[in-house]
Amino acid sequence: MEQNERKIYTADPSALGLFGLAMITFVASTQKLGWTSGTSLLVPWAIFLGAMAQIYACVNDAKKGNVFGATAFGGYALFWLAVAMTWMTNNGLFGEAMKAAADPKQLGFAFLGYLIFSLYMTLGSLETNKVLIIIFVLIDFLFIGLSLSTIWGIEAGHELAAWSEFFIALVGFYGSAANVLNHTFGRTFLPVGKPLGIFKK
Repeated sequence: MEQNERKIYTADPSALGLFGLAMITFVASTQKLGWTSGTSLLVPWAIFLGAMAQIYACVNDAKKGNVFGATAFGGYALFWLAVAMTWMTNNGLFGEAMKAAADPKQLGFAFLGYLIFSLYMTLGSLETNKVLIIIFVLIDFLFIGLSLSTIWGIEAGHELAAWSEFFIALVGFYGSAANVLNHTFGRTFLPVGKPLGIFKK
């Protein structure tokens, strides 16, 4: 007896992943720009939007066989989890001894490591679309700025990181909106641009 096969589709998770990225960078950039102060109320946004939304996107991109998307969303989700724990450490959640023993330069070298990650991910983004290319270039500038300010104490690096993060949020909102609306309307409502086609035929 034949059984009806039901195919299960996994929707493109990029819209939610980009929304999570946009939200945390939008909120976190206000602290770097001096529009808000402190990091206590950044922690939940880092965990639930920066991390969990992107972990969801990572897992579902992995199911679709999208190595680039899974690596990008997964890598930055773990970044925001680590940043959330860093803020909790600096706010004394794990005790004053741990807070006092923190060496900010270790964080700076973590930023440098993420700069390396972001540079080769930027190369990969050249074969996606122009919105993602812009986001990854801005992420490169974010980590250049964070590395300069945290390791070497260069104030201009902090300013570069702050504005880069703010514009990551704006472009991220656009990318998320484009993904949702283009799929919903079945046409290009918000253009994202074609890949550059430099490395891939």
